[in-house]
Amino acid sequence: MKFTAIGCLLAFAVINGAMPAFTIAGGLIDMGYGSRGGSMVSGLKRSEEPIQPIPISFDWDSAKIELGKKLFFEPRLSKSGWISCNSCHNLSTGGVDNLPSSIGHKWMFGPINSPTVLNAKFNLAQFWDGRAKDLKEQAKGPIANPMEMASNHELAVGVLQSITEYVQWFKEVYKDEKITMDNVADAIAAFEETLTTPNSRFDLWLNGYENKISEFEKEGYDLFKNKGCVACHNGFGVGGNSFQKFGIAKPYDKDTQTLGRYNVTKNEKDKYVFKVPLLRNIELTAPYFHDASTWSLGEAVNIMAEYQLGVTLTADETNKIVAFLQTLTGDQPSIIFPILPPSTANTQKPDRN
Repeated sequence: MKFTAIGCLLAFAVINGAMPAFTIAGGLIDMGYGSRGGSMVSGLKRSEEPIQPIPISFDWDSAKIELGKKLFFEPRLSKSGWISCNSCHNLSTGGVDNLPSSIGHKWMFGPINSPTVLNAKFNLAQFWDGRAKDLKEQAKGPIANPMEMASNHELAVGVLQSITEYVQWFKEVYKDEKITMDNVADAIAAFEETLTTPNSRFDLWLNGYENKISEFEKEGYDLFKNKGCVACHNGFGVGGNSFQKFGIAKPYDKDTQTLGRYNVTKNEKDKYVFKVPLLRNIELTAPYFHDASTWSLGEAVNIMAEYQLGVTLTADETNKIVAFLQTLTGDQPSIIFPILPPSTANTQKPDRN
């Protein structure tokens, strides 16, 4: 979910009206995943803006989340016993691996840039082409993908079933001693839903803290709106809530091979259509676009303007928009690294072949 070419002609009133309702709460949260809260003013002074602060939710199942965290870091879900979810979605580096495409089984390179897992709960669907409807469905994919974790669901479940501690943990959460891939994915998704980044400087400004962003950054936000970027990059995630063609103002000629949404729908109009990426924490997640064609956030902004909006930005305008985008970096999840249980004599051995 990185800064990709997206332009659409939605009216801001429609955008605001389509935003889902969330409860925004203040205070401090510490459930073993770091302090995620922070004091917020009671009345939102900028509630009509097309971008809204990331909500803080207290409605978490701590036992399920703890199990999902272990599975997120569990390399034995892969055939080699080396690759975990965190390998491609590193929580130390903005929820990505900062590579053009991720390294999978036997050092194979994936075909597309890995999007961030942070704030992924705000996506209308998962993967660049939206082939997974939610985080639970997405979690099943990499395990069985021969270019990623290269295992299969039966083998992965068998590994977990062979370890007494996992059997007990799944029984506690799901009331069943038999582990299923559906429950594995459900637990991973529950953990991933906690990986939000509230309290960015921009969110604090939206909540009424006037001095959290500079005049230069405010001018960047005004340009972001006035140039049309916010028509698709809006809501809690500053994106993630629509599919759009990459190359609206002019055909995108840097990558003509990746067909995007077309691979899911087989509809001609969906060629080169991708899910609009989230722009939260964008300064942390280079390289940019599905094809990782630039490492520069300023260049990414200029490409968006050229291919999506049909405009050319001045250097000053680009710098101001980049400055605004850098205010979107929020509190990163503070994760206590899980201690995983040892394998047993019945646990499938790692296979690097």
